[in-house]
Amino acid sequence: MSSSSFVVGGSSSTTNDERRTPNFTPAWFIRGPHLQTIWGRIARRRPLVRLRREVLITPDDDDLVLDHLDAPDAVARFVLLHGLEGSSNSVYMQGLLAAIAAHGAAATVMNFRSCARDPEDLERMLPNRQQRLYHSGETTDFDFLVHTLRARERETKLLAAGASLGGNVLLKWLGEHPGQTDVAAAATMSVPYDLAAGADHIPWLYVARFLRTLKAKALKRDRLDRPAIIRARTFRQFDDAATGPLHGFAGADDYYTSSSSIRFLDKITTPALCLSAEDDPFLPRGVLPRAIEAASSAVEIRVTPCGGHTGFIAGALPWRCEYWAEELMVEWLLGR
Repeated sequence: MSSSSFVVGGSSSTTNDERRTPNFTPAWFIRGPHLQTIWGRIARRRPLVRLRREVLITPDDDDLVLDHLDAPDAVARFVLLHGLEGSSNSVYMQGLLAAIAAHGAAATVMNFRSCARDPEDLERMLPNRQQRLYHSGETTDFDFLVHTLRARERETKLLAAGASLGGNVLLKWLGEHPGQTDVAAAATMSVPYDLAAGADHIPWLYVARFLRTLKAKALKRDRLDRPAIIRARTFRQFDDAATGPLHGFAGADDYYTSSSSIRFLDKITTPALCLSAEDDPFLPRGVLPRAIEAASSAVEIRVTPCGGHTGFIAGALPWRCEYWAEELMVEWLLGR
């Protein structure tokens, strides 16, 4: 089955027909949004690259676990941000890292607080020392990392890429820092631009999977409503009981309003490529036109009819899949 995408910038006046380009054809054996979303988690092998771990101490005395892809004489370093409850071991992160390695570039994956996996037991997530965890709008750790990397490698071009929650964090940071020059360009895929719309849209089976680990982390924190956390069956209920109180929000609605990247798209001046699928099960397709309308002229949003969430899987054979979004993001960034 052939597919296409349309490409838009916030100030573009071209028609949708003019924006359409035949640049994504989903694999015939991976049909539908859910197969596109889960295929990689089932079929892709890991690890794909060798990483070097570093623990960076944050200004508030917590551990920020970094995984580095080293490359001698690399002229560019990618800074990667994973999605909700992901890590450097997530299949899309490993795919990005493999594509980066193929181009001879270096990379650093920032594992959000409490998300880093033990190298000896990749199912076990390492704890962090402070009460707070991470969330879709928490940009201070990324800001700290960018300044740390810039101080270490003053002549190296920094390029940033984020997936899902990590993409929301990246776009929010760019909007918070218009005119910044530390990160030369950015790329994202499957960003939940409107967190409230996404929280109310995502199917229950996905929610249940995420809540299993999110609840376990929250229940280790002090001064939270433990019964409310245990009862939570939706993201909104969990964010009211845990995310909000832990991070200074009045509740889920305050968190969603303050942290949704759609509110920051118009302020971005850094070149950015954003990839989304209309059939992403984590976000209503009606959000995408609003994101397109909100985006500044520096932001190029490409929307494909299909691709699922962090999927975008092409290829003629199951054992020879091609990961369109990951490869496009890396190539586009290296061309900036």
